[in-house]
Parts: sequence; structure tokens; C-alpha cells
Amino acid sequence: MIWLEQAQQAIIAASRRLPVEIVASARASGRVLAEGVVSREDLPPFDNSAMDGFALISGGAPISRDREFDVTGAIAAGDAPGALAAGAVEIMTGAPVPAGFDAILPVEQSEILARDDAGRPARIRTCAEVVPGMHLRRRGQDVARGQSILAAGARVDATAKMLLAALGIADVQAFAQVRIAVLCTGRELVDDPRQALSPGQIRNSNGPFLADRLAGLGADVCQRETLPDEVGTFVSAVRRALDSRVDIVISTGAVSMGRYDFVPEALRELDAEIVFHKVAIRPGKPLLFAQLPSGALFFGLPGNPISSAVGLRFFVQPALRAMHGLPAESPLRLPLGQSFEKKPGLRFLQKAVAGIGGDGRLQLRVLAGQESFRIQPMLVANAWAVFPESSERHAAGDLVDVYGIEDGALSIQSGAGA
Repeated sequence: MIWLEQAQQAIIAASRRLPVEIVASARASGRVLAEGVVSREDLPPFDNSAMDGFALISGGAPISRDREFDVTGAIAAGDAPGALAAGAVEIMTGAPVPAGFDAILPVEQSEILARDDAGRPARIRTCAEVVPGMHLRRRGQDVARGQSILAAGARVDATAKMLLAALGIADVQAFAQVRIAVLCTGRELVDDPRQALSPGQIRNSNGPFLADRLAGLGADVCQRETLPDEVGTFVSAVRRALDSRVDIVISTGAVSMGRYDFVPEALRELDAEIVFHKVAIRPGKPLLFAQLPSGALFFGLPGNPISSAVGLRFFVQPALRAMHGLPAESPLRLPLGQSFEKKPGLRFLQKAVAGIGGDGRLQLRVLAGQESFRIQPMLVANAWAVFPESSERHAAGDLVDVYGIEDGALSIQSGAGA
């Protein structure tokens, strides 16, 4: 049995950095950038109106209310700005502002005094003061040409894709997707949610959880199987995964010391190198890590759902970070909202809520229901609280290490101290 940091260091040392490839921005969701992205354009690409109304020339000084102007033209979004005579120009939201015009009077702050034969405004009066630059979006105000917008190591999410699209960036340099096989073991497992359970059977919750969380991390879960407790069947499944050139194999179950815990035997048959088996943590102590002859990493996670979640969060995800050239993750330090006691000897990884307590301060609340079979507390947890091996008692207000429930993610909630 080894310590958590020793296990993570061994995993990082065995993790090979993934190759870099060109990826279409539209298909880059979840991918990790290998190179930063610099804008080749201004955003907005031209001065434009933030309101429906009338463009005016302020001359650098405020325009008082009750001023009257002839309307000399109109411009809509998508029109070329052109040169227009001084006065007022009817303008729509997003339309380019003509040269020389530098303020927008919203339509609701104007009074139309006359209309032309087509019913369009011909003369207006200001009903409010107009200051220079009012309701005007300047060229490059959001992003300037040559500005760095995404750093190497950033994960492409929906917001990043929106910005890439707005700037006309069609491709990015990203790390190749890590290919992962997920093998859930146990003759008791039932995959079909419509199937009635026979005596002794349980539903497979680890498979859907791991596949979904890994996909969210940008991984390609290219193989997912549920297997009986048989060495030969398991070995065949791993060999299929290796034939498809996976980078990581994750199994759940069969890594403890029971009669049917066959994974170590199967790994020996595969000529794998078992790097460690058992880590001084709770939950997830029986976790196993090995390196397969192809260089692929093997993670044998315990079968209990929360033990599998801990294995993914604190062991598989550090490997993914290393493969993407990212540094090791550092925890936050937050005060406990209540006292906490544990037995010494193991690092406790506890489901928790980080948020604003009743006193208005940021704090951490360790949730009830920490048993490794209990999934429901994960619905409200946004953090993992980490308690050292040597500790026994922690008082309210003591600082503890905190990690987001997902890598790099910690959404603060209200009422953490309730």
C-alpha cells in the first residue's frame, strides 16, 4: 500500500504526452489546446450600434434634449456603411455606424416629428441627452487583432467555440483525443434499465458514469463492456482494447482480496507491470495501477460507485492532465463549517459542498452519507474535502484541502453552512 502522492507521481511518470493535431473548431468540444490561439481579426469588426435608433454626430460634446435633426438616411444590419450627410441616420442594432457619427439615440428616447411618403422618419427630436460614444460598440472593443484569446492547455467549451466562430478561426492545434476502454466486471451487473432484477443482481451505474464523465473531459470512450468474473473473458476484452490502440484501460470491480477478485491474475497473464495495488485512501483503497506491454495505462478501480468516482477524479484525471501537458492540480484551502472526525492512517476523500455559509463567508460542509455505495449525495456535492492520514479531529474553521468535484471546476453554492 502506498500514499496518495506516491501513487499520483507514479501515474504521471508513466503517462505519455499525446500527439498534436489540427482540429476543426466546430468539432473541438472538450479538446485541450496544444497551442494558444491569437485573434487575426478585430471583434466587433467595425463600429456598430448597440440599439435601434438614430446615429448622431456629437462633435465630442453632449447633445441636449429637445434638439431637432433631419433624418438623412437609414442603415440596417448587413448594410455597407457608406457616406451619409450630417443630421440623423436611422440605424438598427448591429448596423455599421457611418463615418463621423459617434453616438446613438435610442428610438424610445426620440420623438418623430415628420415622416416621408414611405412612412419613414424624416425629422426627429431628442427626448434625452446624448453623450459621445453612447450605445456605440467600437471596433475591437471585445477582442483586438493580435490579442491572445485562449492559452495552451485550455479546454475548448461552448463559450470558447462561440468566440472562435465569432473570430473566424476555423482550426485549432489540439492534443489528440485519449482513447479509453471501460470494462465493468461482475456477473451481478445489469446494463438494461428496463430489465427486471433477479435475486442478487444490481444495475451497472459505473459504466454510464465513467463514460459520460470521460466524454466530458474530451476522451474517446471507444470500447465499453460489461464482463462476467472470468479471467479469460477479461483478458480477451483487454486484448481487443489493445488491438484498437487505446491509451487507457479502466476496469471496475474485482481488485480487492476476495475469491472473485481476478484482475491481478489477468494482468499477469497479459504481461502487464503492476505499479501499485492499494492506496492509503478512503474510499477507493483497493485501487490498482499497471502498465500494459503496449504502453497503455491500466486503472483497476474498485466496484463501489463512489470508489470508482474517486479513482477517476484522483488517479485517471492526473494521467489525462499529464497527457495534455498540464501541470499537476493544486487544491484550494477552505475553512470547515462544522467539526469532523476520522480514524488515522488513511487519507479521507469526502463528498462536500463548498459555498457561502450563514455568516456570509466561504466555507466547506462535509456531507452525510459518505459510504462508498451511496450515490445520492453526489447530486449536491460540488467538492471533495481531503483530510490527511495523520489527522483525527478537525474543528469548525480549520482549513482543509478542497478539489472541485470535477477537474478544475468548483461552483460555489449558497447555504453551505446550513
